[in-house]
Order: sequence, then C-alpha cells, then structure tokens
Amino acid sequence: MWKGSLVALATPFDSQNRVDYGALERLIDFHIEQGSDGLVIAGTTGESATLERTEHVELITRAAEYVGGRITVIAGTGSNATQQTIDLSVEVNDSAIDGFLLVAPYYNKPVQEGIYRHFSAIADAVGKPIMLYNVPGRTVTDILPDTVARLAKHPNIVALKDATGDIQRLKDQQAVVQDDFIYFSGDDFTIQAFIEHGGKGVVTVSGNVVPKAVAELCRESSAGNSLEAKAIDDRLQPLNKALFVQSNPIPVKWALQQMGLIGDGIRLPLTPFAEEYHEQMLDALRTAGVELEGSK
Repeated sequence: MWKGSLVALATPFDSQNRVDYGALERLIDFHIEQGSDGLVIAGTTGESATLERTEHVELITRAAEYVGGRITVIAGTGSNATQQTIDLSVEVNDSAIDGFLLVAPYYNKPVQEGIYRHFSAIADAVGKPIMLYNVPGRTVTDILPDTVARLAKHPNIVALKDATGDIQRLKDQQAVVQDDFIYFSGDDFTIQAFIEHGGKGVVTVSGNVVPKAVAELCRESSAGNSLEAKAIDDRLQPLNKALFVQSNPIPVKWALQQMGLIGDGIRLPLTPFAEEYHEQMLDALRTAGVELEGSK
C-alpha cells in the first residue's frame, strides 16, 4: 500500500496560462529519477481550484498515463459539493490512477455527520482507494478522530492526510481508528516526528524541489534511524519555512522556475512570488543542496 514521499505536484502553465504538458512530463521524469514514491496530481499545490472540469480530467489522465505505473499516482478530485466530487471521481476512476485524495468539504461548514455522509457517498461511487485530506487551516472544516474512525470502516477509505501539524492529533486518531488505517503527514515541518509516531509518509510540498531528500527522510524515519533523519530534517527546515512565507503554491512554483523545471505561469487569484522573499528562498535552496538554473 502507499508509503513514503508522495509529492503534491505543482501544475505547470505556459505563457497562455494553459497546462504545459511538456513541463509536466519533465517534472514526472525528475521525480521518478530522484526516488519519489508517488505523485498527487491536481491537489492544492496543483492549483486544482483554478482548473476547469475538462482540464482537471485531462491533467489527471495524461499524468497517470505518462507515469505508466512507474510510481503511485493519486488524483485530487475533492470539492465542497458532494455530487460534483462524485462526478469528477467517477470520470477518472478508470484511468491509470491508484486512488483519490479527497479534501474535507470547505466553505459549507458541514457538521461531522455531513462530513461522514459526504465521504461515504463518494466512497460508494468509486472503485479505487481513497485518502481523506484534513486541512482545517484552509477549509475551516475539521474531520474529527471519531469521524475518521467511522469512515475508516468503509473498504474504499484507507488513509488520511493530516495537515494539522499536531502529533497529538495523530495519537488521538490512532486511539479510535482501526489498526490497518494509514496516516500521511500533510505538514513538511513535522515529517520525522509524524513517521516516528506511526505515520507511513508525507504528502509533501517541499518534495517538489528536493524529492530525493524528502524520500530519504521518510525512509530513515521509518527505519528508526533518528540521527540520520534529523540531519536531513535540519537541512530542509529553512526550505520548508521559505516555501510557506506566502500561500502555497506561490513560493514552490518560483523555486521550480529557478531550477529550470517550469515556466513562470500561475493563475489568479494567486500572484507571482514577492521579490522581498527571493533571497530567503535562494539561500534555503542552496542550503538544501538544490542546483539552480544559473549555476548549471
């Protein structure tokens, strides 16, 4: 089953603000070469909120087809509308994806019963495994541990991406959820602690630019090699910080541009990375051992 470093892939856009499939293939090849365990296509970092329906479907299906089973591919198909999520998920269900990442329904502010029914209805409609995505900082909605426990009983709901950054929340979930359920961190700052407390890996933003290092951090943490893991983690923390000085994926797309992997496309309402943070990002990239375009 899923484990390790699953990269929340940034979606490259060309000068006409269309999905740049040439750059997408370069990114996929880069992650396979660098040892990422999988990719999440069309998640938050992939600017899913700005994708039109046809774009969303094409992005997922073409990415999965290009990967061709070489690594795991998870499709971000969640929204705050249950039927809309079902329709999109069903449409890509028969593509070469390995499963779905479904964000908690945002803006509507459902109660826990509504959250339970939302995910249950989607799980009933698809034929591939689902990873729930809890990110209260973006959605306001919070999938509480007892609700995770109820949802984990569904055969298609197998994992949770927990972006709370709270290790106690992980422990609270483990206390009430069935033992075979899988947890992924959604917080790059706490990867080591999360895995050492029973997590299986991370859905990572930082892994976009340092895929090898994040994959190694997951492996060392999973193996109980705390000193080795801490050495990697310490080197990556300045980068983690720089990647969140503005809303994700603004900083990470600029970093990828400096690496020569994508162009400068980003969709409104997101705006280009503020110049005041450029030097901080460049210093963090160098500390993390990233080779920049101008230094090749």
